[in-house]
Amino acid sequence: MPAYKRILLKLSGEALMGDDAYGINRATIVRMVREVQEVTKLGVEVAVVIGGGNIFRGVAGGSVGMDRATADYMGMLATVMNALALADTMRQEGMVARVMSAIAIEQVVEPYVRPKALQYLEEGKVVVFAAGTGNPFFTTDTAAALRGAEIGAQIVLKATKVDGVYSADPKKDPNAKLYREISFDEAIAKHLQVLDATAFALCRDQKLPIKVFNISKPGALKRVVQGHDEGTLVHV
Repeated sequence: MPAYKRILLKLSGEALMGDDAYGINRATIVRMVREVQEVTKLGVEVAVVIGGGNIFRGVAGGSVGMDRATADYMGMLATVMNALALADTMRQEGMVARVMSAIAIEQVVEPYVRPKALQYLEEGKVVVFAAGTGNPFFTTDTAAALRGAEIGAQIVLKATKVDGVYSADPKKDPNAKLYREISFDEAIAKHLQVLDATAFALCRDQKLPIKVFNISKPGALKRVVQGHDEGTLVHV
């Protein structure tokens, strides 16, 4: 039995790169989609917020000195590309996905409308939220917290390349301790970079727990959804 009925999965754009320098690694995106499919088979309603770092990284050099808002809009468009790739891979794997964008590109994807998103989730479709919050100066982490709260998700799952939240960077400090669970206040006091500050504050205010886990570990997403001891739980 799953521990959650509805989840918001935050995937970074970098997670789609695999070992490539930028872009989308085909084998990696297929593997991730299959992980999500395993969860939907349990009857869990899944919404995804996707980042754009894997694409934006390729043009980041050209954005040096650029107006911050313009660079952020470019990043939002990168997330739309990732969302389309994700949804199409889901289609190829026999799933039904809908992409909803916070900025209007109606020839390509439908706009984000909350009641419609809720309807799709109730119908068992995977909803992929693209273009962040639709506003510059806000990260896709904040979009994940915002959409998670809006759709009534029971938890925000932050997919990373490490096993959870550590006391220090595990790549730099071999003695870094992995937390199994930690409170929002403790994570703030210890300056642990779980999500960016705006997203973190939103989750804390809405009493929306966050689970940080390693998406590159086979079966980790399913174990998280089933309530097993995987990753780090951040809660009130």
